[in-house]
Amino acid sequence: MVIDTDTAQDDCIALLVGLLDPRADLRAITMVAGNVGFDQQIRNAFLTLNAAGRLGQVPVHLGCRRPLVRPWESAENVHGDGVGGMTMDMTDCDPDPEHAVDALIRLVAESPGELTIVCIGPLTNIATATAKDPTFVDNVKALYVMGGSNNARGNITAAAEFNFYVDPEAAKTVFAAGFTITVIPWAPLTLERAVFGQAQLDEIAALGTPLSDFFTRVCAATLDFDRSVGIDGTTHPDSLTTAVLLHPELITRIGRYHADVETQGELTRGYAAMSWGVHGLEPNAAVVEDVDANAFYRHIKALLQNAASPTRAVTINDFQSAQ
Repeated sequence: MVIDTDTAQDDCIALLVGLLDPRADLRAITMVAGNVGFDQQIRNAFLTLNAAGRLGQVPVHLGCRRPLVRPWESAENVHGDGVGGMTMDMTDCDPDPEHAVDALIRLVAESPGELTIVCIGPLTNIATATAKDPTFVDNVKALYVMGGSNNARGNITAAAEFNFYVDPEAAKTVFAAGFTITVIPWAPLTLERAVFGQAQLDEIAALGTPLSDFFTRVCAATLDFDRSVGIDGTTHPDSLTTAVLLHPELITRIGRYHADVETQGELTRGYAAMSWGVHGLEPNAAVVEDVDANAFYRHIKALLQNAASPTRAVTINDFQSAQ
């Protein structure tokens, strides 16, 4: 698989799943503009590779630094810098010179029908690859997309989830392109099944491993924000997306929908319209409706018990916005 990410908070945990799960064969990390400043996202990806003890083993490709037609909008008010102020020496932490869009096109062409792309940021890179190479859609095995809400609340507006809101044109393009798509929505799925409450967070902190310490630090800023908006714990839609690809047994209910994304609405930009079969529309996505929340938590906790340790020392600084 490839993970296409806007690395902050749970994106980092999703990368750990891809780096540490024995079922995972992570071929590349591709970066897309989203949660925090693009250069900060790059640093966050290398910090996560370091936490997993995998520096230099998985290439990082830099992709689109802005949405297709709109200015970039951040979620730094939610995530801070995305890693709780952690920094390290970035000497020799150089991204691969190949652009992420070109890397995606090349990787799926080298293994047609074999590579799944885990999309946990805005879909700008995927839409751009679709436009650039007409064979891209057919070469991709599947997309696992964290985005949208299944006829439920948004998280950046009342109507929209952040990834689709940031680049709704890209999301609309991707759903119309003909990919095999599985969607892991923000609501109600994440809010009901992928929130780790204080007792679970205490259990993770008590593990006392470098990975559990990394998890606690990375999630701290977002935990404060979540509590300020009435969510009693840390949210983990991105790591859930990676986990259900690797462990489909976590899925307890899934449905076929026709998914489309609003690009023009004054109040509904980025809204994911998910039709459940009564409107005469052909399904174009499988939408996960329920998962085994306890099994998902146990999976993440087990990965954080891993003996992996960072190869470079990490320091903690106050967050400064980095564009």
